Amino acid sequence: MTDADAGPFEIVDPAFAGYLLGNAPLETLAFGFRWIEGLVWMGDWNCLLFQDLPRNRTMRWSEDLGQSIYRAPSGYANGQTRDRQGRLIACSHEARSVTRTEHDGRVVTLVDQHAGKRLNSPNDVVVKSDGTIWFSDPLYGISNDYEGGRQASEQPAALYRLDPASGEIAIAAGDFAGPNGLAFSPDERRLYVAETGDQTRPDPEQFIRVFDVDADNRLSGGDVFHTISPGYCDGMTVDEDGNLWSSAGDGVHCLAPDGHLMGKIRIPCPVSNLTFGELRRNRLFIGGSHTLYGLFLNRRGLPFP
Repeated sequence: MTDADAGPFEIVDPAFAGYLLGNAPLETLAFGFRWIEGLVWMGDWNCLLFQDLPRNRTMRWSEDLGQSIYRAPSGYANGQTRDRQGRLIACSHEARSVTRTEHDGRVVTLVDQHAGKRLNSPNDVVVKSDGTIWFSDPLYGISNDYEGGRQASEQPAALYRLDPASGEIAIAAGDFAGPNGLAFSPDERRLYVAETGDQTRPDPEQFIRVFDVDADNRLSGGDVFHTISPGYCDGMTVDEDGNLWSSAGDGVHCLAPDGHLMGKIRIPCPVSNLTFGELRRNRLFIGGSHTLYGLFLNRRGLPFP
């Protein structure tokens, strides 16, 4: 594929060309949002849920019906995923909590404190196959009134692990200035965490870290996996072969399991988050600031977000 044929794509590693489909264009699916976050595919509903975060509402998009409001107010929800029972797990900036939507529609709070102090503003969340819930807790959602409401922090930013069966919560890693997006590798032996830094500073440290996960869910390592440029990694998702698809200032970057850049999907605005969806999980849904995009790929995402 030549540069002229590439369209919105930048091919760095020749293998990336094999991930693209020549007759599958980048599509604009919906627009007019203030800032998109928390994309999750609901396969049994055949729709995508995502946050219009500053408007305090969770949106729904489907191929047949277009966009509609799923939940308002949302509690200024941000990251969301599903557990292995199909229940929606969401991070609330306003309530400073992680919630679960039961099958009957009830919303229950799973956790809002650690060591007797309130959480900051849970940001992103993933569920491991053993049922444990892992979430990042930076200060972003309580640092201003745009995404949840300015409130005082009671403890440092951290990455947490929650056992919903026992209610036990533990700090999985505490050496972060601003932990953000999360993703497990296909075998769950690696955990990727976006460090978006202390954004009150003029030059926050921003990169993707990778941790090794042992059989007891203890983390080790935490080295820098990749530094996104331009912009930084906010949210990310993983495909079936372990490639990491990261948000960036110029679109989406595809990173190989060894950390090298394979290619880019150029978007005309910064991307916040993304996820795979559709029947075969071969459509990449992209939250580009105020616009929702979709792109069919010659790749499949993991069976679970």
